[in-house]
Parts: sequence; C-alpha cells; structure tokens
Amino acid sequence: MDLSPLRESPAYLRFWISGIAGGIGVQLTAVAIGIQVYEISGSTAAVAMVGALALGPMILVGVLGGTLVDAFDRRKVLISASGVAFCAPIGIALLAWNNVETLWAYYSFTTLSSAAGALVGAARFAIHPRLVRRELLPAVAALSAVSAGLQAAGGPALAGILVASVGYAWTYTIDVALFAVGFWGIISLPPIRPQGQPRFNLGALRDGLAFLRRAQNLRTAIGLHVVAFTLGRPYAIFPAVGALLIGGGAWTVGLLTASGAIGVIASSVFSGRFGEVRRHGVAIGYSTMVYGLMVGALGLATLCLTRSDSAVSAGAADFGGLVLLCSLTALIGGADNVAGIFRTTMMQSATPDEYRGRLQGIYTLVLSAGPRLGDTYIGFVAALFTLWFPQLLGALLILFATGAYLRLRPGFRRYDGADPVP
Repeated sequence: MDLSPLRESPAYLRFWISGIAGGIGVQLTAVAIGIQVYEISGSTAAVAMVGALALGPMILVGVLGGTLVDAFDRRKVLISASGVAFCAPIGIALLAWNNVETLWAYYSFTTLSSAAGALVGAARFAIHPRLVRRELLPAVAALSAVSAGLQAAGGPALAGILVASVGYAWTYTIDVALFAVGFWGIISLPPIRPQGQPRFNLGALRDGLAFLRRAQNLRTAIGLHVVAFTLGRPYAIFPAVGALLIGGGAWTVGLLTASGAIGVIASSVFSGRFGEVRRHGVAIGYSTMVYGLMVGALGLATLCLTRSDSAVSAGAADFGGLVLLCSLTALIGGADNVAGIFRTTMMQSATPDEYRGRLQGIYTLVLSAGPRLGDTYIGFVAALFTLWFPQLLGALLILFATGAYLRLRPGFRRYDGADPVP
C-alpha cells in the first residue's frame, strides 16, 4: 500500500487520523441509537425512522452545502459544520445520562448529525486534493477506503461491546471523546480558500449541475456505481440467510455484514500499484464486472445452501456455508472498493477545484439514496421469488450494463489519469 501521502503531508496525516477517530464515533452512536430506540419502543419501524427522518435534511444540506464549500474557506466551513455535528453526540449523551426515553429527542439529534455530516463529507472530499500532489490521489483514495473500512468495522463492533458492558450513557460519552480527537486534525489544517470566482447562490448550484452534464466521464463513473449498488448490494437478505440457511442467529449476520468491510480494507492494503494505472475508466469498468461476477457467485452459493439438507438453528451454524458466504461478501466489498478508488481519483483529479464541493454535494444524493434502493430491490425481489434469485438477476444486469457503458462511451475507455478529462 502506498503511504506516500501520510509521509509527505503532515496536514493530511493529521486529517486522516482524525477522520478515522471521528468516523468510528459516528458509526458507534448510529448502532447504539438503533439498539436503544428498539429497546425503548420495541418497534423496528421506530428504528427505521432514525434514518428516514434524517434522509431529507441530509440530501438538502449535502446539495446546498457543496455550493457553500466552493464559495468559502473550506477549513472554516469544515470547522463550522463539525461544530454543529458535535452537538449531536453531546446531546444524545446528556439524554442517556438523564434516562430520557422520549424518541423525538433522539430523532432530533440524529437528524442534526446526519445533516451536518453531509456538509462535513462534502468539505472533506474537496479538501483532499489541496493537501497532496495530484499524482498521489490514487493513494489518497485507497487510504480513504481504509479509513471508511475501519469506521464501518470498528464502530459497530465497539458499539456492541460498550452497550453490553458499560451502557448507553458511557457509549455516547466515548463518542464525544472520539469526536474531540476528530477536531484536532481539522483545526490544524492550513487555510484552504476557494479558487476561481466563488458564489453562494442558486446560480452557483445550476453551474455545478451544468458542469456535471458536460462531464461525460464523471457521469459514467457515477452511473456505473448506481448500477452496482442498486442491483448487487446483498446486505438486506443477510438476516434471512442467517435465520433460514446457515443458522447461528444475529452473530452470523454480523459476520456476513462485517465481511464486506474486511474486503474493503484488504483491497486497500494491496493497492500500492494503483498509482501506476493510467486507464482509470477501464479499471472502473473491469472492477465493476468482477463485482457483478462475485454477486452472481454469492447467488449461486445461496442457491446451493437453499437446496442442501443442513439443519440450522439460532445457536449453531453451518460453518462451511458461513465461511463461503463471508468470503464471497469480502470479495464483493473488495471489488467495489477497487472501483471506488479509481472513481474517487477520477472525481478529484478531473474536477476543477471550484466545482469539487458542488460535485460531492450532488454525489451525496447518490450515496444517500443508493443503499436504500439496493435494499429495496433485493428485499422485494427475494420476497417475491427466493433468496438467491435477486443476486443472480442483479449480476446479469450489472454485467450487461457495464459492458454497454464501456462500449458506448469510448472516451471513458480512453480516460488517462495523467491527462484527466471530466
């Protein structure tokens, strides 16, 4: 793995470490809140409302916030947004310490956290290219993937341990401490003033949309991502797989879910030669095809387990089946991450600096709606047919769509990372 950005840029090193600390805290509280809301209400619908109520404000702030990021000093925008987000874990911790069980109070703080977090994400994306040389952006994308994987794996695991051992109040208090560490890397950033002619109005947002309409390579990269996570995201059926096919109950579902993050981390660790790859469009296309093949393999494995005579129970699991599904899920996560590394590199290197915040704001729409679309597709198709069918169908559609994109977009196939064209 190429660690050059961490060695060459002390500001990026601090930024990266603080991002991991703060992100683990966010994931920690997200999982703990879900457990606590269910404990208070006994309703899965109440748990679903945590994300549902936050979706609208998160999208609105993400889109408009991208314009804000392009118009003002990004360090100041990030400090301000992080300060607002910091109020959420503090407020939730105070609620827990005072044994408050009013759901709307928890919903209010989680919505605040999600909305402010969308602006934080847009600012962080736009700051990265200003801290390192352009040649190091593939390495930065890989390091960002490692950070995301550590957050996705470490936060939920830590939440389960802390909630069970010390309770909700101390769990949220630890998030406050992690968030404080996150501030360290932000405050120590140099000023990052906007380039070009910054504006903060609806005209600036329209300019961002117009840029994306002209940027065929960026639209293709985002389009392939939409196809992949809409048709190939398997996580929504894991509870049913754990209950009906491999047994073991909640812990097998946790292992299956964590396997995707493990694949992300592993593929990032072995990404050291990615900086030598110049044809980023081809790399995205081939990685997406591998992703589709692994989704299909997961469907076939699920089919085989469906047809097997192995007994399942809440206490015992089919170990061989579990290892097989975890391995395939890790490969899915790894292939998705490789495509993501080159997609992020393309978005950061081919986008002029004055548009980076707005592009990430628009991309927030995709990132917010995508997992929900994917969960809806696989959940409904599995309910209508069987557990293995949506994965096989999704794999075929992913392979067809990716092949069509690569055939119909010759500019994307020819994209050269040394001469980025949006």
